[in-house]
Amino acid sequence: GDREHPDFDVKTRLAQIINDTAERGGHVLVPAFAVGRTQQLIYLIRELEDEGRIPIIPVFVDSPMAVSATKLYLRHKEDHDLEMKDLVDEHKNPLATRRFNLARTVQESKGVSASQESSIVISASGMATGGRILHHLLKRLPDQRNTVIFVGFQAEGTRGRRLLDGQNEIKIFGEMVPVRAQIERLENLSAHADYREILRWLGGFKRAPEKVFLVHGEPHA
Repeated sequence: GDREHPDFDVKTRLAQIINDTAERGGHVLVPAFAVGRTQQLIYLIRELEDEGRIPIIPVFVDSPMAVSATKLYLRHKEDHDLEMKDLVDEHKNPLATRRFNLARTVQESKGVSASQESSIVISASGMATGGRILHHLLKRLPDQRNTVIFVGFQAEGTRGRRLLDGQNEIKIFGEMVPVRAQIERLENLSAHADYREILRWLGGFKRAPEKVFLVHGEPHA
């Protein structure tokens, strides 16, 4: 409610982070919500590959819910915009990269974590409060070659927020893990409206509402 999303080209910044990390021989970890954000990221990464702006490296979606949601997105092309519908009509998968992998089982997830080759791992939960992303963070955070990208709002008190605030160690599964990996943030991908968008929406009413309930946000906002 008190912030404005920065105005930069999110694809260009994403490409830069992926290229820098791959050149260091590192891994990109993205804590992402399973429905919506994960699919948006896959779409952007596929576009960057098609445009030759990033190297072709393995991309893993490690979340059973995200795997199921991704399949639903592809099944219901009538709900997508024309650009995505055209890709599906041309028998191209808009939600798959060249070296795309879906990890549903625990064993598959362990295989992702053991990979030595540079990769991109998208896994839940989006604020690193639980889920499979914790196993990847436990292994990858101590290595300065790696990068963690946050693509959504990080609430106060979450691991994601503490990482963004620059803590040099963080507790995962009762163990204090040193944070040496690069921590990045792509605020443009936030699904929340910033203050300008909220005011624009409120400005559309013919008669001002008597009361507005704010159901998201922090006390100072």
